[in-house]
This record gives sequence, C-alpha cells and structure tokens, in this order.
Amino acid sequence: MPSLWMLFASFAFAAMGAGVKLASEFYSTSELLMYRGLVGTIVLAMIVRHRGGTFKTPFPRAHIWRSVVGVTSLWLWFFAITRLPLATAVTLNYMAPIWIAAWMFAHGWWSGTKMPEWPLVLAIGMSFIGVTLVLQPAVESNQWLGGLAGICSSVISAMAYMQVRKLGQMGEPEYRVVFYFSLTTTVAGFTGTLLGDGPQDAVFQSHTLYSGALLLGIGITALMAQIAMTRAYRVGKVLVVANLQYTGIVFSSLWGLALWGDAFNWHVWLGIGVILASGIAATFYNTRSTAKGAVVKDTDPIASET
Repeated sequence: MPSLWMLFASFAFAAMGAGVKLASEFYSTSELLMYRGLVGTIVLAMIVRHRGGTFKTPFPRAHIWRSVVGVTSLWLWFFAITRLPLATAVTLNYMAPIWIAAWMFAHGWWSGTKMPEWPLVLAIGMSFIGVTLVLQPAVESNQWLGGLAGICSSVISAMAYMQVRKLGQMGEPEYRVVFYFSLTTTVAGFTGTLLGDGPQDAVFQSHTLYSGALLLGIGITALMAQIAMTRAYRVGKVLVVANLQYTGIVFSSLWGLALWGDAFNWHVWLGIGVILASGIAATFYNTRSTAKGAVVKDTDPIASET
C-alpha cells in the first residue's frame, strides 16, 4: 500500500505539471503560482480548523526562510514547464537529491569528517552528463533559458529539502509547514502579478470555464499529491518510497506524449535514464540509514515539487 500511495503522488504531481503547461496559455507564471497556493491555503485552513489544529508557530523565521526558498524554486519550475517539454522540466527538477548528495559529500570532504564514497561521486558526475544530454535539444532550439531555470529550480529545491528537514527536527508538524508554504506562494504570486509578470503588465487574466477548471485542477492535484506522499513516507520504507517518486518522470513523459506529442531522440532518453539512475543512487546514499517511520526528521514529504 505505501508503494501505491507514492505512485499516486507521482502521478498527481505529473498531472499538476501538465495542468501548469496547459494553463500557461492563459496565465502568467506568477498567476499560476498564486492560484496554486490559494487553493492549497484555503483547503488546508479548513481541514486544520476542523481538526482543531493551530497555525501558531514558535519558529516564524525558519518558516519564512523555508517558504521563500520553496516559492523561488516553484516559480522557476513553473517557468521551466512553460518553456520546455514537460518530461524535460520534471527530470531537471528531480535532480534535487543529486545536489543534496553533492553538498553532503563536499561538506564531509572539506571538514574531514567523512571519507569520499566513490559510488556517490560517480553518481553525481554521471548526473551532469545526463543533464548535458537532456538539454541539448533545448539549447539548439533556443530554449536555454527554460533549461537554466529548471536546473536552478532543482538547486534551490535541495535547499528547501534541508530546511524542511530542519523544521521537522524542531518538532514542527507537516501541516503547518505546508500551510505557510502555500500562503507564501499565494502572496508571492499575487505580488509578482502586480509587478507586471504577465504579458499585459499588472492585469489579471480573465477566466473561462476551461481555464478555471485547469487552475482548480492544479491546486487539487498538488494538494492530493502532498497528502499521498506524506502518507507513503509515514507507513512505508523510506528507501523504497523515495525511489518510487522517480516514476514521476515516466508519468510526465506519458502526459507530454499524449497532450503535445513530445518525441525525443535517443540521447535525450539516455540522459533521462542517466539522471534517473543517478538520482536513485543518490537517494540510496541519502536515506540508507533512515529507519522506517523516521520521516518527520529525515525526509521531506512535501518538497518534491518545491
């Protein structure tokens, strides 16, 4: 059952990405960010109030930093989705565990507290080869800005992972972390739109039944994915569940094929495979010492999209 929860979460995140790409025809990146956060904020507020929870936190600064980092990563990822094939943008975003592994290796090597684990070094090096292969068509078709945004998103997402891990170690409940992230996403998206992120400067785009349904779908699938992923990590084996999240690349490829007819040449598929294998290897080294049920302290069930 934990595996099914994770598979559903990966499918829902991929569906959210497809919704973002479809809705980008009607809305700016900041507007998409705003509506995605608004749906999550309202639904979470209703659920928490119904259960008698509280949003009062003793760690406001930690929440602000986590939210700022997460929102920046999410904005860059949404931007990458609008500029690149869906599977390419999702693959780049899934590089976050690679960056975490690279940071852990560099910190351990610099401080002399940990000897280099050469399989991990190999995984990190291979991932960059994979990125080169994946981004080659984007560079050739002058989509390099979207590729750069996707890579930056994964780097900042790794920072969000570590910040949420820190909040978990402080004893902060997951729902509070998700709520403040969703709230900050809403405010940041609203501000970005007012500052002229859209094609008509500070004008909010009008809605149609179709575009409104897309916005609602983005918010609901994101929230469902977060809930399913949290459940999977809580009741399953961390290593198995963490590796299953990479099925999101497969689901995104299928969405891209079905909706836009995305077709890649062999070196792009090879690059995706290399990044996938490298990410699984890095996840193994990041989580192999994590016991079942230790998710609150050592795993971020939220940040796969942040």
